[in-house]
Amino acid sequence: VERGKMPAGDGVRTIEAEYVFPFLAHAPMEPLNCVIEADETSCTAWYGCQFPTIDQAVIAQTLGLRPEQVAITTLLAGGSFGRRATPNGDVAGEAAAAAKAYGRKRPLRLLWTREDDIKGGRYRPFYVHRLKGSVDGSGNIVGWDEVIVGQSIVEGTPLAAMMKNGIDPTMVEGAEDLPYDIPNFRVGAHKTTVGVPVLWWRSVGHSVTGFSSETFIDELLALAGKDPVEGRMALLGKHPRHKAVLTEVARIAEWGGKVPEGRARGVAVHKSFNSYVAQIAEVSVGENKRPRVHRVWCAVDCGIAVNPNVVTAQMEGGIGFGLGAVLHDAISLDKGRVKQSNFHDYRSLRIHEMPEVMVSIILSAEPPTGGGEPGVPPIGPAVANAWAKLTGTRVRRLPFVADRE
Repeated sequence: VERGKMPAGDGVRTIEAEYVFPFLAHAPMEPLNCVIEADETSCTAWYGCQFPTIDQAVIAQTLGLRPEQVAITTLLAGGSFGRRATPNGDVAGEAAAAAKAYGRKRPLRLLWTREDDIKGGRYRPFYVHRLKGSVDGSGNIVGWDEVIVGQSIVEGTPLAAMMKNGIDPTMVEGAEDLPYDIPNFRVGAHKTTVGVPVLWWRSVGHSVTGFSSETFIDELLALAGKDPVEGRMALLGKHPRHKAVLTEVARIAEWGGKVPEGRARGVAVHKSFNSYVAQIAEVSVGENKRPRVHRVWCAVDCGIAVNPNVVTAQMEGGIGFGLGAVLHDAISLDKGRVKQSNFHDYRSLRIHEMPEVMVSIILSAEPPTGGGEPGVPPIGPAVANAWAKLTGTRVRRLPFVADRE
């Protein structure tokens, strides 16, 4: 995506930033598992499943059955976050292969250990984003240039048809459609080939583009001497639903009011899966100089909220999930082997670290849209922007505190 050229000349100030996002595991509380029963003419499998059509075909092929001879009973799962939605049906195929090897004599249960899941699973791709932005002499943001490098999730899979002009849309979603009115704008992407199996992770590409876009716009607004909320509002003239959630979150958080001593607040707004979410995080310096997130205010427009309690729960869960990742998590490799193995070195957010969350749902007549993913992207940049205000340090490499060499 490109329009205009990066401006230069007297009075134009330019900043550059490089963001590094690590591999991430899904690490659901309930590891991968499946119960399967098969004979020569039929098969039934019971498990948490996100791609039943693909899994049905994989099980049938493995057992030499027709797809209509395979029944999948989809159970509620203790977390999935994308891991149970593999284009090749890996877990379903493994369960079917075990049943076949055992001679289809009796039902079998396949259960991955936590170590299997974290050391031998699939990961959110490693990404690098390089951004350049310009502010003119009047304090207007006039240029934005972003280059994204990472692995494709869909290339070489049955979902490769999603690619457009050789670009995996999950790499650039949330970046190519940046809502801010900036006259000179360019986003490009480069695919890399790495021997690490990758997969979508809750909110997919938005989990990284939301962070780079919302922290970089915050930095440009600071360079221009503008308030983070008011500055965003001025750039969102063509996007009323973005403005609505931003206005609402500023209202419920009393943005501009008094903040407790030793704390700072940061804001972020992001659209993903056709839902709009704005968040404000209140942060202090906690133990070992790590961010301590005390409160998060969240406004969401997901169209008609069919079940407001579920929408609220998804926003709260997305905030906790995303916060744990940006504060603590990274998958690192040693000679191609994953170093992390369990929750002692690949942390989930602890209960005492969960902030108080206040959610406001925008009353809407628009068609209902997603609730499970959109709460994740804004929390990282909201915390990072608060951290920058509190400490003067911009966060460009995640996690905030790396428990790795």
